Amino acid sequence: MVEMPFRRTLLVTLALAVLASACTGSDHPSVDSPSSGASSGVPAAASIAASVGSSDLAVGSPQRFELGIYASDGQGVKLLAFGRISLAFSYLGNGSGSGEPGPEVSGTYIGAFGMPQSGPAPAFLDPNDARGVYQAEVDFDRAGTWQVAVTGDIPGLGSQPLTAAFSVQKDHALLAPGDRALRTQNLTMDSKGVPLAAIDSRALDGAPVPDPELHRWTIADALAQHRPILVLFATPTFCISRFCGPETDGLEDLAKRYADRAVFIHVEIWRDYKNSVVNKAAADWVCCDATGDLTEPWLYLIGPDGVIKDRWGPLFDPNEVAKDLAELPRMKP
Repeated sequence: MVEMPFRRTLLVTLALAVLASACTGSDHPSVDSPSSGASSGVPAAASIAASVGSSDLAVGSPQRFELGIYASDGQGVKLLAFGRISLAFSYLGNGSGSGEPGPEVSGTYIGAFGMPQSGPAPAFLDPNDARGVYQAEVDFDRAGTWQVAVTGDIPGLGSQPLTAAFSVQKDHALLAPGDRALRTQNLTMDSKGVPLAAIDSRALDGAPVPDPELHRWTIADALAQHRPILVLFATPTFCISRFCGPETDGLEDLAKRYADRAVFIHVEIWRDYKNSVVNKAAADWVCCDATGDLTEPWLYLIGPDGVIKDRWGPLFDPNEVAKDLAELPRMKP
């Protein structure tokens, strides 16, 4: 276990929209999406802003960039959902100046697992009805401060230009594709002398671990047997962005559909949330980024050779991950 301050920087601004309810999985609400030309869903005086959800961005091959958009009128916050947005990147260097033009790409909406994934047009909705991010693959050629300019046409509001600044490092601070996986001894259902909530934070106050099948293997044992691994580092109960619970549900769904392709593991972040004690397995993998923060959720796909094939954070598209799993050979019993 690791005693450490845990600064939840992941989508902190965006997370203010969803603090009203806890981060739990298995929520599958329906949503009445506005039709074309309908109201945007926010008052005309609302303040609209963009928040970069990606962390550990670095120079190199194309990587996933995720961004959320929210609107606040002082009474509440709504999140932009559905459709596509335009992303234009510029390099600011040391953070000053107007910037040098960089990549221009289109961002596609990805909803948290169990939430609506599509609608007739982008619209601001209550986070209990739809919450997610816009994702694009981007190749950053220099380290330093970057800025993204966001443009999206929203019914009732028209074109909404927004900007957000973020950092790109020379190298990844966390484990990334191409790195060898750590032989981690994460907690499992067989671990002795630990509270169940340290295995899965949903097992509080005597509740059972809701997904014991995700807590049967250690990463070290799966690596020793040369098995592919899909491992999620997340805290379903204490996740401030409310992405971790749905993402854990998404991992469980993939585990049921592709049980013969990989070992599926959920690693809980917190050993003791009240006293800010983090599980060592989580700290080894997701602490710390370039700002010194432990960030989550992160999903890693590890090949049978022990090399990380891909990673996703904070959200993953289940269809994209399913495609990667389907391409793996079936495991031996």
